[in-house]
Amino acid sequence: MTKIDREVFMTEDNQENNKVLEEQTDIGQSNKQEIDLEYKSKSEVFKGGILGLIIGLAIIVPGVSGSAVSIIFGMYEKLLYSISNLFKSFKSCFKFLFPILIGGVIGLVIGFFGVRALLNILPFIVICLFAGLMLGAYPAVTNQIKGTKKSVKNIILFILGLIIPIIMSSISVFGNFVQQTLVNLQFYHYLIFVFLGFLVAITQLVPGLSATAVLMAFGYFTSLMNSVSLTNFREHPEIFLVYLALIIGFVLGLFIVSKLLSFLMKNYKIPTFYMVAGLSLGSIITMFFNPEVIDIYTSWGMGGNLVRDLCIGIPLFILGIIISFLFVRFEEKKKSSASKN
Repeated sequence: MTKIDREVFMTEDNQENNKVLEEQTDIGQSNKQEIDLEYKSKSEVFKGGILGLIIGLAIIVPGVSGSAVSIIFGMYEKLLYSISNLFKSFKSCFKFLFPILIGGVIGLVIGFFGVRALLNILPFIVICLFAGLMLGAYPAVTNQIKGTKKSVKNIILFILGLIIPIIMSSISVFGNFVQQTLVNLQFYHYLIFVFLGFLVAITQLVPGLSATAVLMAFGYFTSLMNSVSLTNFREHPEIFLVYLALIIGFVLGLFIVSKLLSFLMKNYKIPTFYMVAGLSLGSIITMFFNPEVIDIYTSWGMGGNLVRDLCIGIPLFILGIIISFLFVRFEEKKKSSASKN
């Protein structure tokens, strides 16, 4: 090989090496920038607060899924990533989560003192409105699997997701669980509350699962709802230990389950969304099949407000479908125009 040939060969080899290095660098940068957590405008910050608000309400209203709403907003994967990487990338993750956290606290307060009161007065009507909102938003979930292959595995995952909320709701309806108390507790009770907090965290991250159904199944839903009062705090200050145990379990659940779901979304996104689609549809069904709604149906047979509930509830159900469906279409058009630009 002549000197000129060696120089040409070395030049080509260097160019090839540089090309490989550039490709690896690009891949590394794309992986780092795979999920952008930065809010681009005040409207996006506001959207994060609304998401948190709905997540807070979801703990109170049977069947409402905050994580399903995060899919509608296009924030589901960001939510999972920011929770699972909070300590790894604290600044960017916390800035993303902060509006959601504020909204969640507001949602809990509104849920406890506002929506809960409405549920006591007009339960079926309120549930019809929320069920309509969830059903109208369902295309946002199915859009994630639109055009994908409907394999046997994916169909099985969809059916499995569909029946899980129904099974959970059936357990809470037919289980004949005794209403549990929050006073005079033993040590093991607080371990149960840690476990319950963990389960509630799962319901907030997995679309279609209801925190209300879980708490009802264990017999603690009504007790916890009624425990929030100044009189109860004065008479039974140990109730704060119950709240602390629930919070510990909830935080543990958020971090562990978000890491698992982030892994599934990254490596098995389509099968995961088939199951999510089933879970979301199942949760809408269970909004009309849970212990509180069964009590309403029973009251209708005993001279309850059947005509009033149906005459107001059905129009609100339809209105909820229309409002959320139009919102989903608006979000889709906005994403489409943004991608074109």
